[in-house]
Amino acid sequence: MASMEGVSDYLFGLIPNHTVDPVGVARWLVCKNYWGTLWHVVSFSDGFPDRGRGIPYFYLTKYDITVRNIEKDPKVAFAVSELGLGPVSGRDPQDPTVTKLTMTGKLKKLDRNSAEGKFALSVLEAKHPGMKKWPADHDFEPYKLEDIKDLFLLFETGGPVHVNVKEYLRYPKKMAE
Repeated sequence: MASMEGVSDYLFGLIPNHTVDPVGVARWLVCKNYWGTLWHVVSFSDGFPDRGRGIPYFYLTKYDITVRNIEKDPKVAFAVSELGLGPVSGRDPQDPTVTKLTMTGKLKKLDRNSAEGKFALSVLEAKHPGMKKWPADHDFEPYKLEDIKDLFLLFETGGPVHVNVKEYLRYPKKMAE
C-alpha cells in the first residue's frame, strides 16, 4: 500500500501524478474535504480530523431536496473535488487536471441515538462546529452514504480510474498529512 506522503504535493501540481496511488488519493480527498455535492453542495465528514474512515456522513434537513428525493429512491452520487480544499492555481473546476471523486451508493438516515448516529453527529460537529447552532425547528438528522458501489476518480489527464471499493474502505483509518 502506498504512503500518503506526497499526495498533497501531487494534488497541487508539484510532483508527477504517477508517484501516487489512486486509492490513497481517493481516501485523502474524502478525508480532507469539508463539502461535496449530492443534489447541491452539502457539508460532510468521514471521521475526526485526519482520521477519516472513508464513509461520508451528512447532517440534512427534511426541507432538503436530497431528503425528499431519497424517500423515493435512496441511490445517490456524491462528488468531491480538489477545489473544495481551497484555491488551486486559478484552475477551472472542470479542468481535467483538477482531482475529482464520485461515489455511488445509498443515502441512509441514521437514528441519532444509535451508536453510529452519535458517532456521525460527533464527527460532523468536529469538522463543522457551526452545525451545533443550526435551527432545531428544521429537523436536521444524520445520514450516511452506505452500500458504496462505485468510486470514479479523475486524477490524471489520462482518464478516469475506477477505485476498488474494498481497497478504499480498507485503507488506513488515520490519514497522514
